[in-house]
Amino acid sequence: MLYPMYGQGELPQAFCRRAAVKGCIYVLRMPVTALLADKGSGLYKGVRLASGQDILSQQLLIDPQFVVPQALTLSKPDCLQGSSLDSSPRNLKKVARGICITRTSLKSDASNLLIVYPPRSLSAEQATSVRVLQLGSNSAVCPVGMFVFHLSALCDDASQGKKILDAAINTLFEQPTSGSSELKPPEIPEGNLVARSAVTEEENPALVWTALYVQEITEESVSTISSSPSPDGNLSYNNLIDTTKKMFEQMFNGEEYFPKEASPEDPNNVEDLGPE
Repeated sequence: MLYPMYGQGELPQAFCRRAAVKGCIYVLRMPVTALLADKGSGLYKGVRLASGQDILSQQLLIDPQFVVPQALTLSKPDCLQGSSLDSSPRNLKKVARGICITRTSLKSDASNLLIVYPPRSLSAEQATSVRVLQLGSNSAVCPVGMFVFHLSALCDDASQGKKILDAAINTLFEQPTSGSSELKPPEIPEGNLVARSAVTEEENPALVWTALYVQEITEESVSTISSSPSPDGNLSYNNLIDTTKKMFEQMFNGEEYFPKEASPEDPNNVEDLGPE
């Protein structure tokens, strides 16, 4: 199971740093204000920045939340002809997500763990699986002495999704009493680098804070204007990485995906200059 250290917010800056090392250019505080279309064909040809500068390109990759006029994406570059991926994002279903914070682990001997509730294991109306991922301070996502839980379940609407997640939350956690939901700094045990629960496995962690929300799921789209897939019901990054590689291969046909580079310390990489 793949999950980033320091939380998901580290991924954008990590990408920017690696892209810069590989020769890419990224500009801070410079939003795109308009898409440019070719006067003759009406197809996408570039973007206009807030500074007024026009940047031309054959392809554009955007977040799936943006809606682009279909006329701009009707034609595909030569490298995309015959692609099995659709030229426009497709709304599939919705995913209900929850974030919970506690001061104790579900298991006293584990900081990170994954729980899956199969359909109808929480209630007769539960039609989809519920995934629960617990992360501790050793993942650098929370202070020592606290734990973060991510929950997800596919659903048809917000009401159904909230009901499914509420059933899982009520099973896993003790609900806070009135007036006790305020988040306070954790008490860090002296001499402990990793916080451990002081309760037995029969006791449920008490909720300190929780939030629920629902997202629409879209698949990847590859065309002159492409979009990445939105997060699905999985809580890991395995599927996203596989889809990213597939999109790269279809957008840049023939290009190697993360080509291996010779290490400067590799003796086979030393150029033979001949006898001195």
